[in-house]
Amino acid sequence: MYSAFLTQTLATAELDKYYTFEGGFSREQVAMLEKQISDSNIQMNEASTFSGAGDALRKSRVGWLPMNENFLWLHEKLGDMVNIANKDLWRFDIAGMAESIQYAEYPADGGHYDWHMDTGPDQFSRRKISITVQLSDPSEYEGGDLQLKINSGHENTPKGFGMVVIFPSYLLHRVTPVTRGLRKSLVLWITGPAFK
Repeated sequence: MYSAFLTQTLATAELDKYYTFEGGFSREQVAMLEKQISDSNIQMNEASTFSGAGDALRKSRVGWLPMNENFLWLHEKLGDMVNIANKDLWRFDIAGMAESIQYAEYPADGGHYDWHMDTGPDQFSRRKISITVQLSDPSEYEGGDLQLKINSGHENTPKGFGMVVIFPSYLLHRVTPVTRGLRKSLVLWITGPAFK
């Protein structure tokens, strides 16, 4: 009976998979979003980490999009996408968006974020699903690959303008150093009750 339960559980879970929406955001939507970010005077700061590690782990600038009517369309669009991905792959018990959307810029002088998970201590322990939106055309920069640790290796996620990549927050991932241009992205985390 136990082995039947284990087989059924493994057959219905895709816990190390990620989901993509190619062209999830059109050029018009990205242009509108960038204008909204500019008009909102988002304050950009050097990114930090849970551990307080410096450039060795992460080098980028980040700002936080306000949760207001201007960005309601963005929250709704991302919410629809994550519901599709979660239903198809993980079936996590999720509650919603407890944190603001992060806007990030990775500069050409080695902007990166080394291997890490998006879960952490305290309130960050409730993160279950991570979402990344690619705001730069791949022709505008080099490097800056979003890589996920899958089994014993790593995998480059698709790299396209408006691409949306959704994955479990416990998966190790990184953004490789940017060597030319500027990589811009959005990141959002979906939270829920503790795993059990």
